Amino acid sequence: MADLFPITIKPMTQADIENVIAIEAASYGEHHWSKESFFNELSNELAKYYCAFDNNGNLMGYAGTWQILEEAHLTNIAVSPDFRRRKVAESLLAVVIDECRKNGIKYITLEVRVSNTPAINLYEKYGFKSLGTRKGYYQNNNEDALIMWTENMFYDKFKVKYEKNLEDLKRAVNIL
Repeated sequence: MADLFPITIKPMTQADIENVIAIEAASYGEHHWSKESFFNELSNELAKYYCAFDNNGNLMGYAGTWQILEEAHLTNIAVSPDFRRRKVAESLLAVVIDECRKNGIKYITLEVRVSNTPAINLYEKYGFKSLGTRKGYYQNNNEDALIMWTENMFYDKFKVKYEKNLEDLKRAVNIL
């Protein structure tokens, strides 16, 4: 395991927000969440946010969900341009799925830009399916969003696919 790319994933804290905002700006330009939005999310009992760090303590990416009854909404997932293509987003998604399942969440939903092919491919790899679009969802350019959902994460079909993906991921990274 020592030669694998190490990723430490922890719950987001207020101390992480400055670096989260830097990733937000790099990922979304001027149309990103504010510091206040993240401070509010951390005090929201429905919200669960996670940060991924490298061995030097650098924030590589983050992800967040709202968990309501048996459903979770993936509110955001973003990776610093310096750490893309290193399975950081996939590692964060796997932790989100694990945490949701531990909390009895059956389904995860999200919106993603129709042009964000890498994200769509990752979500499809993990069993998300597009169930429609939200026309003009993104304010900065009026781009449509795909609405994606998992099937019930406790069904065998989902579990088998997820466990295979997790095995493959663990061969590439060391999630701590």
